[in-house]
Formats: sequence, C-alpha cells, structure tokens
Amino acid sequence: MRGRRVLMESLMSHGVRHIFGNPGTTETPLLDSLVTYPQIEYIMALHEGVAVGAASFYAQATGRTAVSNLHVAPGLGNAIGALYGAFKANSPLVVTAGQQDTRMRLTNPVLGHDLVAMASPVTKWSVQVERADELAPILRRAFKVASDAPKGPVFVSLPIDVLEQETAVAAVGPGNLWRSSHPDPRGLEEVASLILKSNSPAIIASDDVARSDATEALVKLAEAIGASVWFEGLRHHASFPTGHSSFRQSLPPDAAQVRKALEGADLIILLGGPFFEDIWYAEGSHFPAGALVVQIEESPERLAFNHRLDGGIVGEMSTSIGLLTNAVRSREREEFQLAAKRRNQALAQLSARDKEAYRARLEKGWNREPGSMPRVMAELRRGLPDNVVIVDESITSSLDLARSFDYRGPGDYFSGRGGGIGQGLSGALGVKVAMPDRPVVAISGDGSAMYSIQALWTAAHHRLAIVFVILSNREYRILKHNVDVWRTKFEAGTQHPYQQMDLTGPELDFVHLAAGMGVEGVRVEKADDIASALATAVAADRPYLVEIAVEGKR
Repeated sequence: MRGRRVLMESLMSHGVRHIFGNPGTTETPLLDSLVTYPQIEYIMALHEGVAVGAASFYAQATGRTAVSNLHVAPGLGNAIGALYGAFKANSPLVVTAGQQDTRMRLTNPVLGHDLVAMASPVTKWSVQVERADELAPILRRAFKVASDAPKGPVFVSLPIDVLEQETAVAAVGPGNLWRSSHPDPRGLEEVASLILKSNSPAIIASDDVARSDATEALVKLAEAIGASVWFEGLRHHASFPTGHSSFRQSLPPDAAQVRKALEGADLIILLGGPFFEDIWYAEGSHFPAGALVVQIEESPERLAFNHRLDGGIVGEMSTSIGLLTNAVRSREREEFQLAAKRRNQALAQLSARDKEAYRARLEKGWNREPGSMPRVMAELRRGLPDNVVIVDESITSSLDLARSFDYRGPGDYFSGRGGGIGQGLSGALGVKVAMPDRPVVAISGDGSAMYSIQALWTAAHHRLAIVFVILSNREYRILKHNVDVWRTKFEAGTQHPYQQMDLTGPELDFVHLAAGMGVEGVRVEKADDIASALATAVAADRPYLVEIAVEGKR
C-alpha cells in the first residue's frame, strides 16, 4: 500500500473525524485521499494560524486529540503563533505539514526548509517521516505523545514522495490505554492533615480541573473545607461554577498583585499547573508570607516546577480531589466542620458585597455613549440564551464579561492561553464543530479580530452558525493600559501620546469585511439596541457578525 493510505488509515484508527487545514501542493496526497475517506471532514481555513487555532479549541472542547494540516515552511511559519497558543494551553494536537520531495533536499527547493527545527520550540515532539515504513509507528507515537500528560501539540513533517512510497507496514491504532495515575495515599493523608490545621485555605484551579472533568469534585472539596476558589489570569476554561459563593475571581498578572489577592490565606492548594503566567515582573513570592503551598498535578514534570511545595501529589485530577475530600471528611472533627461552615458563610457575604459593588459600577456607566464595558456586557447577557457557549477574546472587557455571565463549568466558556491575540475568532470555529447543537458566540476586540478575520470565510463556507461579536473601540486598548503600567513600574518619566495604538485613518468596517466573506453583519451604535441585535443574530442560525461601538480607554 502507499504511504498516503497508511496516513489516512492511521487517522481513522485514532478516531479523527475532522482535519483543520490550509492546503498546498505538497498536501495533494492527503487532499486527494479525502474522497476515499468521507468519514473525515476537512475544515478549510484561509490562513494556517486560523487552522491551528480552530484545531486547538476543538481539542479543548472535545477532550480528543485534534489534527491540523499545513503547507511547507511558510505555512508552518504562519501557524507558529497559534501553535504557541496551543502549546501553552496543553491542547493535544497532531499538526502535519507537507514537505518537499526528499530527493531535492540538497538543492534548496522552493518553499523548502527544516520544518522539524521550526516546530521544535513550540511542540512536545517534532519529527519528519523519512520512509513510508515509518509512517504508521510515527503517527501512533505522535498521538500518544500529544495525549500524555501534560498534553500538547506534536508536529509531523510529511514529504510528498514518502506519501507515495509503497510499504507493508500498516496503520496501527492506539490500543487500550489507561492513563489515570492513582495518588499516593501517604501524600493524601499529609495534605489532608495540612488542610485540617488550616484556618483560611484558598484553592487556585487551573484548566486541568475542567479538562479532567473534576469540577464537581472541586465544588465538594471547596465546600467541605470552606475554601475560596480562584482562576489563573489567563485560562482556557471555567473550571468552577462562577456563580458559586466560594468563587472569587481570576488572579491578576504579577506576583505582588497575586500575593495581595490571596492575603490572609494560610494554605494555598494548587490544582493542576503550571502556575503562574505573569505579564509583569514583581519582586517576591506569589504567596502570602507564612502560607503553606500544596499541589495536585497529573504529571511529575510539572509538580513543584515553579514553586517549592509543602506537599505535592501526582494523580488524576478528579480522583485525587475526590480522595482528598474523603480523607478530610474521615478525619475532621466538629470544630473543623463549624469553622468551614463559618468560612463558607463569610465567602457568601463577600460574594454578595462584590455583586453589589459591581451593580454600582454598572449603574455608574449605564448611560455613557459609546456604551461602557459593564453596560455592553450586561446587554450581551440579556440578549443571549442561557445555553450559550462563550468564546472569549474580549481582553480589556474580560472582567466585565466575567461579572455578567455565570459559567456552570466546562463547556460554557473558552478562551486562549499564552497571551497571543487572534485566538477568539479562529477558536470559535473549532468549538462550533465540536459543539454543533449549542449556540456559540465569539466575543473579540477589534484589534484582535484582525489577526484571524479569515475565520469568517471558514464559518460561511462550512455553514457554522457562530455569532461573531466585535467590540469596536478603534484602538489597542490593552496596549494603552500596558503603557500606563510600564510608565509606573519603570519610572519612565514620559507622558507622550500613545504611539501606533489607534485603529483609525482609515477606520475598520467589520460589517463590510464580513459581507466580503459571505457573512451577514450589523453595526450597533446604541447600547439599547445590543440585546435585540444579539437575539436576532442567534435566531438566524447561520454565521452572523455584530459590531458594537464601545467606549475607548478613559
């Protein structure tokens, strides 16, 4: 059989049903084979970054290893930013790229380059198939490596001549693999002892909680010990119900601010990892002075990687959290139960005060025009159905978005990791493919949207009913905020106007951009009209863009 058949049979044997790609000449063997394998749908993107971004979010939404197909060196180069985001998000991906004929390797062919070296820094494993006999074993290993904890992308270079070589080495599936690791009972007992001695525990939940379907177990632990629950600043999922009284908020972007947010906690429980993805340098620890730190992590590689621990456990997340809760319950005394109850009551009161303070913020900005961030987010919530899935790249609106929506847990919310922009529009493609029966709304800033605006064409081409909400303030608002922080932190001593951060002259017109790619759109100027525009967009049940005028930096 030819190598291209082994490739397709390998994908089938690993349960692949979608390939997110942008094709080129060296991908012809794969593209031509799709006719023979109608079980696999090729989701076509107009830019490689969009293809990888969609695949990454698809992997996060399904929990399965996704596949993205790219074209030689420039194509892989175009995708490196999105591949970095997938790497930071621990998205299990197998990314392939066609490579030039190996018989031309020494003659510097057009588009030729060392693809393995290009992909290595942002993947778990990068490899080129040199002979057709290697296809089956390399692809089997690629899916295994991508799915092993910590999960992440793998890159496989596929020379066009290798895919046309004959081989007797057939495709092989993954086999029956049980990866769950049972936590050490001694570690559970030790961590349980630290919890029972604590007067003010706090939990920081990473995306691993959501990916491991451990949210319910986390709720039981938090309630049992009276702990506050925090998210990382940059996160892919909502790993805990954000309407729960134990939920606090997302942590800020530097060690000093994190330490301040956690002030008063005497025990920090890290669930998953790694922690933390800071934006700014600040001296000192992320943890309050004297606080003990424990961690549950699914891979030894990341346990205690960034922080010294007073207790560390390697184990499957849901099982480990459940067993830890049982260990606490079996040893707790009435005094601890009463203390945990008081802490839960205090958290409920704090949550109520926070909501009241946010209502005051909402009321203060209610009548501003263009719409204030709190008002716009409140109107979005009013116009969208309860089962909506939010794909978030609102950036400077993200705090107001988080206050306006209550996410029940995994599947309600997706965002990007790593800090690179342009993930929202492309990611929404993958989420919708993964969750076709739920309304999907991508919320993006105007600057971020231009990094992956081609996603609109893919949504139209594949009839993906996504509502794309563009928050149009005609500026890179986050960069202006960061300039202010830079001036303070580094005592820059300048007050120059913001440089190259306004999206004007000419102004972007997203309704016309969308129309040019087959997507209907509308621009909303008044906050009063937002909810009805969103309801109309969702009811249309087709790709739809809503551009909303929002206030700029104040």
